[in-house]
Parts: sequence; C-alpha cells; structure tokens
Amino acid sequence: MTAYRLASGGLIDRSHTLGFSFDGASLSGHPGDTLASALLASDRLLVGRSFKYHRPRGIVTAGPSEPNALVTVGTGARRDPNTRATVAELYDGLAAVSQNRWPSLAFDLGAVNDRLARFLSAGFYYKTFMWPSAFWEKVYEPLIRRAAGLGRTALSPDPDAYEKSWAHCDLLVVGSGPTGLAAALVAARSGLRVILAEQDFLLGGALLSETMRLDGEAPVVFARRAVEELHGHPNVTLLPRTTVFGWYDDNIFGAVERVQKHSAAVDPARPVERVWRIAAKRAILATGAEERPLVFGGNDRPGVMTADAVATYANRYGVAAGKSVAIFTNGSSGYRTARDLAAQGVGIAALIDSRREAADAAPEGVRLIRGGSVVDTKGRQRIRALVADRGGFEELIACDALAMSGGWSPVIHLACQRGGRPVWSEALQAFLAPDVSGLVTAGAAAGLYRLAECLEDGARKAAAVVEALGRTAAGFERPVVGEETDPSFTALWHVPGAKSKAFVDFQNDVHTRDLGLAVREGFGHVEHAKRYTTSGMATDQGKLGNINAVGILAAMRGVSPAEVGTTTFRPFYTPVSFGALAGTSVGEHAMPVRRSPLHGWAARNGAAFIDAGLWYRSAWFPKAGEKTWRESVDREVRTVREHAGLCDVSTLGKIEVFGPDAAEFLNRLYCNPLLKLPVGKARYGLMLREDGMVYDDGTVSRLGEEHFLLTTTTGMAAGTLAHMEFAAQVLWPELGVRFLSVSDQWAQMSLAGPKARAILQALVEDDLSDAAFPFLAAREVRLKGNLKARLFRISFSGELAYELAVPAGFGEAVADAIMRAGAPHGICAYGLEALNVLRIEKGHVTHAEFDGRVTPDDAGLGRMMATGKPDFIGKRLSTRFGLTAADRAQLVGLKAVEADKDMRAGAHLLKDGAKPSTLNDQGWVSSACFSPTLGGHIALAFLKSGRERYGEKIVVWDKLRGVETAAEVCDPVFVDPENRKLMA
Repeated sequence: MTAYRLASGGLIDRSHTLGFSFDGASLSGHPGDTLASALLASDRLLVGRSFKYHRPRGIVTAGPSEPNALVTVGTGARRDPNTRATVAELYDGLAAVSQNRWPSLAFDLGAVNDRLARFLSAGFYYKTFMWPSAFWEKVYEPLIRRAAGLGRTALSPDPDAYEKSWAHCDLLVVGSGPTGLAAALVAARSGLRVILAEQDFLLGGALLSETMRLDGEAPVVFARRAVEELHGHPNVTLLPRTTVFGWYDDNIFGAVERVQKHSAAVDPARPVERVWRIAAKRAILATGAEERPLVFGGNDRPGVMTADAVATYANRYGVAAGKSVAIFTNGSSGYRTARDLAAQGVGIAALIDSRREAADAAPEGVRLIRGGSVVDTKGRQRIRALVADRGGFEELIACDALAMSGGWSPVIHLACQRGGRPVWSEALQAFLAPDVSGLVTAGAAAGLYRLAECLEDGARKAAAVVEALGRTAAGFERPVVGEETDPSFTALWHVPGAKSKAFVDFQNDVHTRDLGLAVREGFGHVEHAKRYTTSGMATDQGKLGNINAVGILAAMRGVSPAEVGTTTFRPFYTPVSFGALAGTSVGEHAMPVRRSPLHGWAARNGAAFIDAGLWYRSAWFPKAGEKTWRESVDREVRTVREHAGLCDVSTLGKIEVFGPDAAEFLNRLYCNPLLKLPVGKARYGLMLREDGMVYDDGTVSRLGEEHFLLTTTTGMAAGTLAHMEFAAQVLWPELGVRFLSVSDQWAQMSLAGPKARAILQALVEDDLSDAAFPFLAAREVRLKGNLKARLFRISFSGELAYELAVPAGFGEAVADAIMRAGAPHGICAYGLEALNVLRIEKGHVTHAEFDGRVTPDDAGLGRMMATGKPDFIGKRLSTRFGLTAADRAQLVGLKAVEADKDMRAGAHLLKDGAKPSTLNDQGWVSSACFSPTLGGHIALAFLKSGRERYGEKIVVWDKLRGVETAAEVCDPVFVDPENRKLMA
C-alpha cells in the first residue's frame, strides 16, 4: 500500500471502528479521524480533480487551507458540497463523493483540458469569449455555467435547522494552540469573561501533533490539563468546531459553530450549525502559521503534501503518507518531519535541503542532499518518483510520498479584514499583521515559531489585556520545553528548470507561466494578477498559495514582496453555508410578518389580505354577490367618491423629530422649503438622493416649535430612517436634532369622501369646519371619551379626507366607532387596491413612479425644489445637463382609446405606427388600473417630452402579454384637477 495506518500512536480511538464510504466504496476509520486521515489510511491518495485542467489531485494539508480535498458529504437534501476532507470529522455512516469529474474519479473525460493547456492559458476567458458577440447568450454563457463550480448543491429543501446567537465577552481568543491556551488561562484566572474559539473538534491546536516534550510529558497532556482547567472556570466559554470567519466594526466577530455536522443522526430539536456574533472588548489572534508548499514541476501530484501535514497525520492520526517518503525543505521544519517519521518507523527516501549550509542534522540513516532541489515528479494518479537536481546533475529518486516545506506564513487574515494592510518582514520572509485596535496577534501568528515563545507570548499579551481592562493579571508558569531547533528558513519562491507545470494555486490550476504571462501583458499588480490568472480565488482564497504568488511576482518584477503587497483580505475566512447565514429566517420565517394595529378590524370586516413588503395588508373587502376582486374594488372606489370610506394607513413610516435645529435639519433633508412651516400645519415633502433622483416622499407635520412628525412610504420607512441617521451623524453632526421611529406606536386611518367631515365630527370634540381645520392642518385633537389623537387633513385620493392617528392599542375600537358613525352616511371599508385606483385617478405618485431614475421635474414636481435654499441633499447634482434635458421622460396620463382595452404597468410606449424596438421606445407605463369613475382603463406613464404631447395618440406595447393598446396622452390628474373636492 502507498498509504497506511501505523500500528500504534495517534489520538484516535482504535477500540472503535467507524464505517464510511467514498465514491461508493465501503471504508473504515476510527473516532478522532478526519475524513482525510481515514482516506489516507485506506490507501486513497486520489481524492479529486482540479477545476480547470481536471488534473488528479490528492490531500495537501491537514487543516482549513486545503485546496484539493474538496468533497461532497451527505446524501439527498443533506448533501454538502465543497467540504474540506481535512476538517470533516469522521462519523459512522458518513457518505462522501469526489467532485468535478465524469464519469469517475480515476477516469475523467475532463482531463482532456490538460492536453489543451496551451490553449487555456491565463486570460483565456477574457480573450476567447469576445467574438462573435451573438455567441455569448447561446454558446459561451451556457458552456461557462455548465463548467463553473466544483460540487453540486442539493436542490430540495434543507431539512435541518440553523440558528444565530449573540455572545459577549471581555476577551475572545481565536485558536486553542499553545498560544491560545496560555492566553485563555491567564485571562480566565484573572476573572475576565473569556470565549475560546477553535475550528478543530479537539482543543489543543499544534499541541495535538507536536512531539516536543513539555515538563517531560507529551504536549497533548499539557493541552488536556489546560482545557480541563478552562472547563472549570464559570467565566469561560469553550467553542470547539467553531471557525471565526470575520471581524467587523465595534469589535464584533462572526463565527460559525458546527453543532451536528459530525453526526449521522441529526436531532431535529437542535441546529446543525450556529452563527455566533461575538461582541468582544478585546481579542487575541492565536491562529498560528501555515506552512507554504514549494513551487516545482509536478508539485500537484497526489502524494505531494506539506511536511507539517505529513507529520500531523503520523503523530495525531497514526497514518503514514507512504512507505517511502521524500522530504524537500528550505528550512528546519523538514528535518523535524524527518525525525517524527523516523521515530514512527516510516521509511525516508531522501531529505533534500535547498540550502547549501545549515546546522540541522538529518536522522541517523537518512540520506541528506544539501543544496539540492526537486525539479519534477513522476507518476500518473500518485507520485512514484521525483527528479532531484544538485548542481546541474539530475537524479531519479523513487518515493511514494513527498513532504514539502517552504517556510511559514502567519495566519493573519482576521487582523486585515477591516482595511489594515499586512506588513512585510524581511527577517521572517513573511507578512505580519498591522497594528490594529481591539485585536492583537500572538505566537506563531505574530511570527514567533518556537513553542516556548508561543506559550510566553500568549500569556504576556493576555496579561496586557487584563491590565488594560482594569484588573490584576494572574500568573502563568510556563512548562519546561525541550530543546528546539532554529525555525528560520531561506525563501525559495520557485524552483526553475521544470518541464512540468509548477503550480502556485492548486485549486485554480494557476502555475508559474500564468503569472509570467500576467506580468508580460501588464497585469503584474497583485490585484490584477489575481483576477487575470484566478490565483487566490475560489473557496480557499489563496490561504496556501498567495504568498508564493507574491514572491514570484516580486521576482519577476525585480522588486521586494513588500512592494507587491497582498490582495485584499475579506470575510469569510473559510466558506460558510447559506443555511448558517440564514439561520431561522427561512420558509414562512424568511421575513417577519408585521400586522397593522387595525388588522383585527380589517379581518372582522371581511378583508382579503396580501403581503405588501413586510406588512400583511388588507387589499379589498368583498361583499356577498361579488364574484371578482374587481367588483369589490370598483364598489369601494365609487363609495369613497360618492360617500365615504375608511382605509388602514398604519403601515406608513412615522418618524418623530425633535430639537432646536430640527427645522434646519429637515430643510436640508428635503428639497422643498420646510424651515418656516407653521406649527399646526403639514406639508408634502420630497427627499432626493445625492445624485438628484427622488429617494422618498411623504408628509412633514409641525406639532410644536421643535417637534415634527414625518411620514414615509411603507417600503422606505427603514431606509429613510437610516438616511436620516447618516445625515445627522456624518453630514451635519453640529445640528441639535434627535429622531425616533414611532411607526408601531400609532394606529392611523384615512377617512375620505364628501361625507368624511360629518362622520368624523361625530367622534371629535374639536371644531372640524373648514375655517377651524383647513386643508393641511395637523394637530392634536380630543375624541369623545377623552382620548387624545392626532388629526391631519391630508388626502391621497383627491377627496375631502383626514388621517386620524391614535395610540395603537385603541386603533380597532376607534375604527369600529367610525364605521358605526358612518353607517347612516353609506361608509365602507376600502383596501390597498382601491387606494391605488383613487391615487392614480388623482395623479398621485408612489414608488411605482419613483423607481430610482426619476427627478422631481420628471414627476411634474419640479416647482417644489427650493433652488433658493443654501443647500439640500441632491441640489448640486440635480442641475446636471442629463437631468434637465428637454427630451427626458415626463409623467403623463394615458386613457385607453377603447375604454375596455387593458393597459398594464411595465408596458412600453411607441409612436403610432412605429415598429417595436428599443430604438423607437418612447417610455413606459408605471401604474395602471380600471377607473370606475371614468368608466375606462387609465394609466400613469413616463413619456419622452410628455408634457408637450397632451392629446397625441400613442401605442402601449406589452410584449410579455402580446397586447397593443391605443391610448391618448393627457394630464396625469384625471379627477377634479381644480381640487374643489379636496378643499371642500
């Protein structure tokens, strides 16, 4: 066998056997194994195919940076693609399959791409899929989409549960190796609230595979004692199987915990994964360092692994990578692996050191080649031999595994996720984390590679955190560490002279010639090279190969790696499932269901409800004998126009604004003047974006000298509040203003129609005559029964109308009272559909018109812009030529020439007789309805130079439904253009 289980050793439980399958073959392992270690023990070196060339690929690492061993775990709806076999905990019944191959892993037809490699160089996609342009949709895009991706996700609904949780602590320690354990012990003993997060299923990090003695004992003994002590501290939370994937503002960390991913029998009462949002006063990054691969010909062949991984599989899992293992190193780490393998009785074919002089000594009986290099490997689906070069003389050395050690790169991704740039260390030949507030790196993550240094650094930096938080640091007695070797290495970015491809990024099949091409073609900047070659993209984000890529680019450009720099570090550190990110927000819980304070009233009156944004709103109120929704809506519209109707408008956003500078703040926020709005009056307000386009509209009511109430559209309530927060905190922090959303505190109802005043006067003690309460009045009133309310004389229907707001708990009772008072006057309840018809008849606009590309003038509201004001949001850019051109689409009304002909929103407008095409497109329909008042179909639309074209006949073209309707362009105000009803 090429790979096998050692007779003894490791941290696995050999007394129990776990059965699992890989590509349908039944295999076995032990508790404590990962899928990768169990595959190696079962002589399964070939685990996948590379993305681009479909080359045979094997396991490279023993941790989360694994680029090759991506498999699909599970079956049916519980199938998880792109699972790293190196971190997947083995369990009884686990079923895994390889990816990116067809028809089988051993025989993959996609491997023909490797033969065509000369035609698939870097930038191939950019250069090839440009011509002919007609091929893009029919040929290129379908082919690319079929080839894209590695695994295939399940299409059926996920049966498992996920959840999200908050956690707070004084200190978050990321990583449970020697540095993390020392830091956690000091902080815990000092009384801090500590969270220790570890991506592995066992706590201990490098101590689980280390052979250096601590106090004369195995390092794992120290790790177990430390974990036991931490378990005993009530102020400590241990989170194994938890990857901290992101660092966000205010020292919030995102972490995903694999709660049941290691079990075949899933408990439905518990989540399979949990996302933690950890608010930490301080954090220590103890994530260690990643061993780099070496870049030489054929370095991607199955059986070629990092030296640290080979040692980890032998020491922790009791698995040898092969019977005859060769080692290629540029530092002392390769010698340490050689000693560990020799102690386990594993044969070592040769130890090849790229350095000509080094103090390290090879284990007794191991052949040492100094000043040598590996230039190529031999074998098809696994390595059979390597080609060693020393001084120009090549030698073929038989081996069945190759351990490569190219130096160490501190794992500093989290520390750089908020804009900090890594700092190049010439002494360490590695990038270190920048100085950042709230997070410190320690141990190997800070470039300290000796075990004793890691223990001391973790304890020292935890003590500094304790002191900074006002406590006294407890002591830490470092265990005596055995003699350690010099961890230094000599950077070796690329071994020249290879005939085979020398890979830098294994997952994306990026080799040195690709990087050379990128530099020659002007894409030598590290960010450009990444995108041109795809180096450092996909699921591993270059954790294994990026530093080598930087070093090679630096050599090609003749500069230092410091000048090249790194690509941008972003969350997520490792992939996170969509299920974990969604949490409980799936299915009917995908969005919260919000019910108006008047929901019960609407239900009692027979409302038909619909989802409208976040709200559950009454759409119409069917009566006996009405067979269609249109019959109900037409009746409601006619009743409002002739008598009166009551509508729930509680879902409008409501924001109260206070402060001595409240008027000035609103005057800058809205484009129309509000500074001198009198107390007790309301005004329509129009809010713009910085680019001059309409953002939202609503009303502004001044309830006191320093007290205003804004209403927003239902859909933009949250966005408008965020917009105001930004303006107050960033644009004008000097203004004395405060505001608060009160949308849920008030039940608000619109009473509209010619009988509205008579009905409302029966319930309100205040005088509601036109003289006492004129149009746009807004003030507090008292209802009979001594209930205080807010009353606004505003109208969205064009009729005499009022909006009455009462505390939410009184909403249904007040609505019932209005319906009783209105019964003699023929009142009805009306819903969202009738409200829409009423506002279209009156020419009122909503976000159906304000779609993000409309200016105030486009909507016929240009006169509202107070150009004389010193400033308001959107003022400067609203004067751009493109926004003031005469041929812009302008709001108009449309009447169907044949009253029974339908028009639909989204249809396009054409000149009469014009051929349908984008060239002849004259505009679009934004809102449409049947008007029972006018007895025909009408619409609001945007038409090029529309206000100059009243009376013109055009064609409303609806390609989706195959309908063309002749329509007449008219004023968008169809009903009562003189506003006599409004002012009655």
